Amino acid sequence: MATKVRYDWTLLRAGRFLLDGGGMFGIIPRSVWSRTIETDDRNRITLWHNALLLRGGGRTILIEAGTGDKLDAKMSEIFGLDGRTIEHAVQDAGVDPADVNTAVVSHLHFDHAGGLTRRARGSETPDWIAGKGEASGDQNEVCFTFPNAEVVAQRQEWNDAIANDAVMTRTYYRDHLLPLEIPLAGERPRLRLVESPIPFPHDQRPHRDDTPTSPVRNRRTEIAPGLFVFLVPGHTWGQQAIMFEDTEGRTMVFTPDVMPTHHHLGQAYSLGYDVEPYTSMLTKHWFLSEAAAGNWHLVLDHDPGNPVFTVGQGSRGWFELTQTGLTGQGW
Repeated sequence: MATKVRYDWTLLRAGRFLLDGGGMFGIIPRSVWSRTIETDDRNRITLWHNALLLRGGGRTILIEAGTGDKLDAKMSEIFGLDGRTIEHAVQDAGVDPADVNTAVVSHLHFDHAGGLTRRARGSETPDWIAGKGEASGDQNEVCFTFPNAEVVAQRQEWNDAIANDAVMTRTYYRDHLLPLEIPLAGERPRLRLVESPIPFPHDQRPHRDDTPTSPVRNRRTEIAPGLFVFLVPGHTWGQQAIMFEDTEGRTMVFTPDVMPTHHHLGQAYSLGYDVEPYTSMLTKHWFLSEAAAGNWHLVLDHDPGNPVFTVGQGSRGWFELTQTGLTGQGW
């Protein structure tokens, strides 16, 4: 019987990110969401690129990669990037990026997977060179940020990213994706695509308050000992959450854009960027139901404050979040 692996983890903060407030709250009127969230003079709200670094079972694992440094000055200014990247965050945690064995991304939008690669520097030999129309910025020479890491995503997400099937026209960048097709040393595939079970059958149109008949434990995919992914569709069809147990026995779940901040707790608080807001609403319902029942500790991917929360049943028939203040156990 395989030994159960629990992971040490530390929270990584990979830089600021500004997005349009209306886009981040979809159908929710500004008069409602602006009661608790400030905007700048361009209607942008402050978000962060949050990530996790795990160690356990002889592995060093990164969860999420942020935007990185490949956007040009104009786009970096539009999104309020402050120059900090996932590479800086990993190094500040005392880890050499070359020592990361596995990188797991929730989905392949630029603000989640862009940091897997970076601009080539100085006299570096690039790992990949963008062709015409393939660069996301003003440089076409790219290096791997984590040169020895296998990258794990859902096959549905990869297929949609390659086809550029998104609400936004520029979120699946070619220089964030195509380098991942280059194998690791020894010709091992760099990209591992998994196919986790979907929450609802394709031939079923769920009602608003329906939940899947099969619990998450039956729909998750183990990608390393004690490390699981499962589908949370709506923002993209192939978006995944990442689950593990830490060395304190807590169930930790890295939560992508089904609920990017604690301000998105409400059932209808979907993003204007979602491919299917109704599915996002259904996903949030069953996701929070399982989180409350299982005492999950959620790490929200874009929360600007401390992003680790537990979930409980609220007094008005919905859920409530409690901030834990956790930042990880360190090494």
